[in-house]
Amino acid sequence: MSQGHRSGHRRRGRGDSSSHPPGDRILVLPGQELPAAGLRPGRGTYRVGGKVYASILGLLSPKPPFVHVVPLSGRYIPKPEDVVIGTVTDCQGTFWLLDIGAPRWAPLHMTGTPWNVEIGETEKYLRVRDSVVVRVENLDATGRIGVTMIGEGLGKLEGGTIVNVSPARVPRVVGRGGSMIQTITRHTGAQVAVGQNGRVWVNGSPEAIARASDALRLIDEEGQRRGLTERVESFLVASGGSDESGPTLPPRESAHRDAVPGPTAPGGPGDEPGDSDTLGSGAEDY
Repeated sequence: MSQGHRSGHRRRGRGDSSSHPPGDRILVLPGQELPAAGLRPGRGTYRVGGKVYASILGLLSPKPPFVHVVPLSGRYIPKPEDVVIGTVTDCQGTFWLLDIGAPRWAPLHMTGTPWNVEIGETEKYLRVRDSVVVRVENLDATGRIGVTMIGEGLGKLEGGTIVNVSPARVPRVVGRGGSMIQTITRHTGAQVAVGQNGRVWVNGSPEAIARASDALRLIDEEGQRRGLTERVESFLVASGGSDESGPTLPPRESAHRDAVPGPTAPGGPGDEPGDSDTLGSGAEDY
């Protein structure tokens, strides 16, 4: 990269960073120099000549010791240990094909479930269009995605509906300490489960599902704005009464046939048992 190219980055980066007061959410462009003194390049960034630049369009997110750029949009790129919501698209003799919103299908092998599935009997357990909660177990060199349904909180989802948001919006959907999820569940009475792939499962009464879904779409459309939690709360108050008692537990079938059905309560700071079922990490408030 030429010296002139770096100078252009420096001039643009300094101008942008100095025009924002501390705490402001800063939109950065690909190739823009970032105010990253003492920080290492993280997601959405790269280093050239001792300086850090944005590689994507997104929001600046310093998280020492790294500086990240959170994309405004984009397709889900799986990472090991991500907990995601998938939809069955095909049933084969020994596995199911899942759509998890990634560039490739994710096969769920019958040995990756706690069920004693016989060869050729996969449709007895999961059928096309069923939704499941799985964990990304591994990614091989060819891009093949390995997933499993064995683990705490994983299994088949019963009832409800799936709302799709941009995977980049997942931290905003969850909120700091689960604050956004709590706002939605408190005001709608719905139960909400968020996958790292941008799939959000909503369950409850028809009215609760509709109002929670509208709130999720609002977050998806305006996730880059400050004061989003207050904006969503105002929207929900205006659209109907508040259910301060919280949601009731939905009919969710655990993958473990002998387990007691029901969601896994979140354990992050500020969460209240029964308020939500946050399936993945990434509750970063950027």
